[in-house]
Amino acid sequence: MLPAERKRRIVELVSDSDGRSVESLSEHLGYSKATIRRDLRELEDRGLIERSHGGAVPVTSVGREQTYGQKEVQNLEGKRAIADRAVEELAEGQVVFFDAGTTTMEVARKVPKDGTILGVTNSPRLAIELNEEDNEVKLTGGTLRRRTKALVGPTAESFMERTNFDLLFLGTNGFDVESGLTTPNEDEARMKELMVEKAAKVVLVADLSKLGRRSFVQFASLEEIDLFITDGTLDADSREEIESAGVTVVDGVAR
Repeated sequence: MLPAERKRRIVELVSDSDGRSVESLSEHLGYSKATIRRDLRELEDRGLIERSHGGAVPVTSVGREQTYGQKEVQNLEGKRAIADRAVEELAEGQVVFFDAGTTTMEVARKVPKDGTILGVTNSPRLAIELNEEDNEVKLTGGTLRRRTKALVGPTAESFMERTNFDLLFLGTNGFDVESGLTTPNEDEARMKELMVEKAAKVVLVADLSKLGRRSFVQFASLEEIDLFITDGTLDADSREEIESAGVTVVDGVAR
């Protein structure tokens, strides 16, 4: 296979599968991981794919939304490190809301299964993960979005309007000081707004790649976040801007 053909196949495989790991591409195409990594760097430079930790995903933009499958393969090590720190915020007897998402899913996987908290979520997948052994879990109900596997719509919003939470583990597609927290979908933005409004403490769990990104709809300002947990280390200016909004920053958890 000529190099140009191999790269074309990589783009096709990444796009068709909503993301591929280097190992998967290497096995499928019959080339070394080093060759695949070089190809991914070149394809990213040409704007044809986006590299993730350990693989690649299709190109995204402000108006384009990644699928759950795409996000699931990105920076898994960082998400797990974030989750390890996030569960330290749990206390017995809390009502805890878990936003739908791949980072919050990793948090759910680290939650003790001893029934000490009541878990609430708009993610059927996450509910199954939480509902092991003695944990009680409540779902918001609503309409299931195909791309993100999140429950949204009037039924879900009605549930949110009638409930309150001690703690929220919140995800985001992007955030910066000027635009706050943003997401591509208006229905999900409304759900996230209600989560933030009804939670006594808001914990943003997001890897550092989300910083500086802007998506379509704003659902919260930085001032509404109590604690931000991230995998990488913030530069001094970013830390100062975020902390000046009243946010406690815990960074570098993946070191």
